[in-house]
Amino acid sequence: MKKLIFLAAAIFFAIAAFVFFNYISPYVFNKTSPNEALVVGSTVENFKLVDTNGAEKSLNDLKGKNGAILVFVSAQCPIVKQYNERISKFAADFAEKGVNVIGINSNHTESLEWVKSHAAENYKFPVLIDKGNVLADKLGANVTPEIFYLHETNVLVYHGAIDNSSSGESITENYLRDAVEANLSGKPVARKSAKSFGCSIKRV
Repeated sequence: MKKLIFLAAAIFFAIAAFVFFNYISPYVFNKTSPNEALVVGSTVENFKLVDTNGAEKSLNDLKGKNGAILVFVSAQCPIVKQYNERISKFAADFAEKGVNVIGINSNHTESLEWVKSHAAENYKFPVLIDKGNVLADKLGANVTPEIFYLHETNVLVYHGAIDNSSSGESITENYLRDAVEANLSGKPVARKSAKSFGCSIKRV
């Protein structure tokens, strides 16, 4: 009996260590990102990527009349899984205000089938495949989830974390929502960036 308990404990800690060191530890503690992010105030050039159905879509095709929110997502990241409900909520709320959410998956370790099923199960907005992490490199995205909120003219208004709680408990700062609401009301965005935390994007 003791051997079985010991074996079960060993397996549990092995899995926990794998998840921590491969998906969480590189960025969850706000370590320096390897790719420099696009500066807030810069203009994001229109880009084209294929969606999960293989159709080519552009930023200008998918953005709303008042802008777009690019959210880098992952099918396997445990932090993204904790955020999925909140991501879907703000996507629905902001769509009503003319700001469309566009998901971006840049992980070369995730198959198209996996990305497609994850998107279908969790989101009602399009998810684009960033093959070779070209867009992630251009914007300086490093983790999932990570946000780039663009004005209707594709100017970057806010970059970083969605809020200050990966678990969704004890949220005291709603960075993204505050930025969108301020911008739409014509007020200055008080906080234009917040350190992203989550799982590292698995680059080629």
